[in-house]
Amino acid sequence: MFKDKDKHKHIHTQNKKKKSKKIKMIIITTIILIAIISTIFIKFNNNTAKISKIGNNSSSQEIVEHILNISSYQTEIEVEIKSNKNTNKYKLKQTYISNESNTQEVIEPSNIQGVKIIKEKNNLKIENTKLSLTKVIENYKDITQNNLDLINFIENYKNNTNSKFKEENNQIIMETTAATESNYQKYEILYVSKENGNPIKMEIKDTNQNTIIYIIYNEIKINKIANEKIYAFKLFDTSKEI
Repeated sequence: MFKDKDKHKHIHTQNKKKKSKKIKMIIITTIILIAIISTIFIKFNNNTAKISKIGNNSSSQEIVEHILNISSYQTEIEVEIKSNKNTNKYKLKQTYISNESNTQEVIEPSNIQGVKIIKEKNNLKIENTKLSLTKVIENYKDITQNNLDLINFIENYKNNTNSKFKEENNQIIMETTAATESNYQKYEILYVSKENGNPIKMEIKDTNQNTIIYIIYNEIKINKIANEKIYAFKLFDTSKEI
């Protein structure tokens, strides 16, 4: 009888030790998780702080480098396109995330509102939300460039040895030549605020220096989308490892 009591007591003690050990492991794991999350959060804030340093105290070269190293952006633009006979105006929303997707959505005019053009790697998707229509073109290759895109200007600027910039009226003016061989879209000029490093407007001119496309950036968020996605991914991935 005493042997049974001793055995029961021993089992109870062992279970108590296992439970205590399990609780300690949970506490340690939680502390490690909090530490890792805090480290990632600090790094994320540091990246954001680096972006926010662009401003009045930044040199022209620093602002140009800031534009050329954009990894993501979201903007609403007003576009005016001139032809020989008339002028058309549009309001568009653009979202670009490096190596992932490039979306352009029509806000105005109302008759084509909701039309989206989405590029994801080698595929092109055209959506019409009003008509619930979707067309996917696989292995899409650009025949012509989308000169309404800020990222298109950036690529042209990087790849053109004649690209240049100057500072004027508290703006950085970046100039390059379009990669297309069209005489109607030859020169591209981007105006960037010296105060915050954000694009203000872009002009695309023909060979006679007439403005054919005029773009105004009403709102723009630079590098925030990609950072937020990377931050969320790291949090998820870290919790899996632990």
